[in-house]
Amino acid sequence: MEDRVEELRRIRDAACRGPGDAATERQHAQGKLTARERIGLLLDKGSFTEVEQLRRHRATGFGLEHKRPYTDGVVSGWGTVEGRTVFVYAHDFRMFGGALGEAHAAKIHKLMDMALAAGAPLVSLNDGAGARIQEGVSALAGYGGIFQRNTRASGVIPQISVMLGPCAGGAAYSPALTDFVFMVRNTSQMFITGPDVVKAVTGEEITQNGLGGADVHARTSGVAHFAYDDEETCLAEVRYLLSFLPSNNRELPPVVPCADPAERPTEALVEIVPHEPGRSYDVRAVIEEVADDGEFFEVHPAWAANLVCALVRLDGQSVGVVANNPASLAGVLDIGASEKGARFVQFCDAFNIPLVTLVDVPGFLPGVGQEHNGIIRRGAKLLYAYCNATVPRISLVLRKAYGGAYIVMDSRSIGADLAYAWPSNEIAVMGPEGAANVIFRREIDAADDPDAVRERRMEEYRTALMHPYYAAEHGMVDDVIDPRDTRAVLVRSLEMMRSKHTDLPQRKHGNPPQ
Repeated sequence: MEDRVEELRRIRDAACRGPGDAATERQHAQGKLTARERIGLLLDKGSFTEVEQLRRHRATGFGLEHKRPYTDGVVSGWGTVEGRTVFVYAHDFRMFGGALGEAHAAKIHKLMDMALAAGAPLVSLNDGAGARIQEGVSALAGYGGIFQRNTRASGVIPQISVMLGPCAGGAAYSPALTDFVFMVRNTSQMFITGPDVVKAVTGEEITQNGLGGADVHARTSGVAHFAYDDEETCLAEVRYLLSFLPSNNRELPPVVPCADPAERPTEALVEIVPHEPGRSYDVRAVIEEVADDGEFFEVHPAWAANLVCALVRLDGQSVGVVANNPASLAGVLDIGASEKGARFVQFCDAFNIPLVTLVDVPGFLPGVGQEHNGIIRRGAKLLYAYCNATVPRISLVLRKAYGGAYIVMDSRSIGADLAYAWPSNEIAVMGPEGAANVIFRREIDAADDPDAVRERRMEEYRTALMHPYYAAEHGMVDDVIDPRDTRAVLVRSLEMMRSKHTDLPQRKHGNPPQ
């Protein structure tokens, strides 16, 4: 027995070491950590339990019969993050370039099934060259099994993809099916067809980073939610994100001790938001003033900056904030902002995270490009997401809220549980100038002094229909609050609704706009 135990120890040690020091040095030379080093940074120290460490492929052709390393190029198992169970698998680029084969895929399938059964988050650390060519259709089938499990787990357990190397072809669809995608600059890329294929088909020349690098996906395509300069920071931020989330859709998000008084006056808000509707400001300053200790975790910070989506804590409770940002495109809603907001609202609703919507929106962005690219159906995604959400929902009009964009930003009419406004609010079909030009067009055109008539009619419209208490008088706003009381009002309201329960009509699933 002792001999067998010693043999097992040697095998396990060999499996942990991987293909050797030279391969490890090559990995480090590219600015990348090994699979086990990454897992060590993600999980609490000493908490990792590995599964199927001794798994090897059974392929026999094209030279694979002479190369059968333990783990088959993927390290999988579970551990803890801040004491809570998390499942993780990490491609080992040192073996087969991290390419997926039959045994490799089977390990991932098993781990995904375990995560779903245990009701715990799943984190994938991606650094692979796609399907293992030598194993043919078996490798492709392995990806199909991953996609199916990603879809089955969607909205049940949080799924986070961390891109730490290349991810090309069909492999890119697994991260796209998960809740959040993290990338590292210069070392991670995602694309369906690489630069060589692009050049052969279209004649366009582009680098891997130019085609599918971290900043491209974080700023332009919206595929990546976060981009960082190094793996250590990236994995630390994954841990931080997990601290906001429940383990599964049957739990409430964790509540952490909070030393920031719930009733703390938010004095700075009086100065942060200008009274004049046309003046710009950054809504992140509002979020910072309201949140516990001024901390918030912004999602998609570089994409569609006219809408800010962030996870914050209010009196220790996780809350999702959606806010128009006048510092970018005057805070209008456009295609990018609508899709960004819809995805975030759906995630928060799936995992029992209450929603606070901060409204300062002049309308939808006009333009031929917006119309031809589907602002109607794509803007409807945000509307659908809010209407479908059953978590506690609070909307607060900071300043202006015009037209259809006001309705879409979680207005009372589409189901917000509580609707508040500051005394500076202007809620109307459109701004006073546009309204005057429509209603009094003939009078203005016929006047000797059109500007004077327009100004007079604008003031009449503003006084009659846009005064701060008009919406409250008609039941569209529950209360007009002092900006200094914003944090206290939000905390009290969320505490009241913490046990909210809403049943949706029985159905297989909805058919949201695409």
